[in-house]
Amino acid sequence: MPIPRTILGIDPGTNVLGYGIIHCSGPNKAKLIVLGVIELAKYPDHYTKLRAIFDRVQQLVDEYKPNEVAIESPFYGKNVQSMLKLGRAQGVAMAAVLSRSIPIYEYAPRKIKLAITGVGSASKEQVAAMLKNILGEKDFDQKYLDATDGLAAAVCHFFQGEQVNSDGKTSNWEEFIKKNPKRVRKQ
Repeated sequence: MPIPRTILGIDPGTNVLGYGIIHCSGPNKAKLIVLGVIELAKYPDHYTKLRAIFDRVQQLVDEYKPNEVAIESPFYGKNVQSMLKLGRAQGVAMAAVLSRSIPIYEYAPRKIKLAITGVGSASKEQVAAMLKNILGEKDFDQKYLDATDGLAAAVCHFFQGEQVNSDGKTSNWEEFIKKNPKRVRKQ
């Protein structure tokens, strides 16, 4: 029987950071706890935005006590300055989580969309619609599409964990070696 766990999902951003928290109580049993955004456009400079991200993510961790955090990795764009700022936002969110000794799992945007919708190039609206069905929610406010992206990271991580727990599949070589010591030859 899988251990109940709470997962915080984060979609980092420089103007809006989205987050969603789910509670997982068993195979295919995830329940939405909270969904929201941190609006950052109101802050006067990038450094103040980073401080707001750090403080709010720590508050979320302290309030909801997640066991794990799933975060969307930055996608590669043409604008180097935007990438740098997005990377900083992600790093600050990660530092806030790590300051509370919670493990972090990073997923590429394409992998998250693929896990949720079956299509790696799905739109934000498609991801939100599928999450609504997966979690049995009535509706998500369309203005919170960044929040549903954060929620999608959490649900993607839930699916990854359930796959490993229920099928015996592994997600990396270290895990494979640990589970299959007789199948590995040492040279």
